[in-house]
Amino acid sequence: MNDSHTQLAKILDKAHREEILDGNEIVFLLGLTQESSIDAVFHAARELRFRHFGNRIFLYGFVYLSTFCRNECNFCYFRKSNALPDRYRREVSEIVEAAQSLAESGVHLIDLTLGEDPRYFEEQGFDALIELIEAVRQATDLPIMVSPGVVPVEVISDFARAGVSWYACYQETHNRKLFKRLRPGQSYDARLGNKERARPLGLLTEEGLLCGVGESARDIADSIEVMRSLEVSQMRAMSFVPQEGTPLQSWQEANPLREILILAILRLVFPDRLIPATLDVEGLSGLQARLDAGANVVTSLVPPGFGLAGVAQNSLDIADARRTITSIAPELEKLDLQAASLEDYSSWIDDRRRQIKSNLSGEETPC
Repeated sequence: MNDSHTQLAKILDKAHREEILDGNEIVFLLGLTQESSIDAVFHAARELRFRHFGNRIFLYGFVYLSTFCRNECNFCYFRKSNALPDRYRREVSEIVEAAQSLAESGVHLIDLTLGEDPRYFEEQGFDALIELIEAVRQATDLPIMVSPGVVPVEVISDFARAGVSWYACYQETHNRKLFKRLRPGQSYDARLGNKERARPLGLLTEEGLLCGVGESARDIADSIEVMRSLEVSQMRAMSFVPQEGTPLQSWQEANPLREILILAILRLVFPDRLIPATLDVEGLSGLQARLDAGANVVTSLVPPGFGLAGVAQNSLDIADARRTITSIAPELEKLDLQAASLEDYSSWIDDRRRQIKSNLSGEETPC
């Protein structure tokens, strides 16, 4: 066995014992190129997922509320100055109907996503958004995730009072220089700080990394360390897809294997957390690879017929109803996986909140 195989075996054994991997070990894993070595990482990730979650997979419904945004993110199709998107703000009745459709299909969570819409940030304030969240909660009785950008601090407290379970606010990278290139005019610290403020309020947080935008392996390792310090409960990686009408429209598309390898490494580092397999990048055709890498959430499920745009691929698999539970169920079955129950998901949320509360109080919590 050569030195590389010996080092890989030691790292995977350490992950199996659920010991913390350091930055150099993560960089090593990100540099793997041999198929057999990468497969060994995927296998270890699946074993850890099974240890904590069995064959159960959680399912997230996705409702995009508004495609208006005040920001000029260089990677985003919905950046303020892009004249190409069809902009919309969905009415409350449409949003509630879409959420009810998703709830009836069997999803475990409703993800309410929007850009930093000037209507809330600069015009009428956030009362209408809070009322919308409460309406969706009442209509579906499901956990809610909100992805509204960097809201004022007091609004995070309003989310908690409205019964929101998750606050998602992706940093994309924890390299400050790269963040500045991706999100010109935005504050790195404000974005990170909102996630820190959400935790003591009982909100679980989701962090997200964008792959293929000029980040290094060390940047990814540093991001994972920040996620650990923030006690992030759900973390995702998503490949960058160049968007027409943006400064990065001619950027080379990311190698999809990089995203999938990062997902597996996240599972090795955070064996008991939630890691999504997004349908936003490759649709249904990319689901198996992400689940094989240890993901345990299928996200971006969209009800057909509502005209809801996606994010990276704003129409992929939506019109033909391939982003529904009916479509993904056979894919799960092929891998000997199955949809979890809503009780499973609610129990996980409750347990995770107790764990974070205990950590905040300085008590030790069993692994």
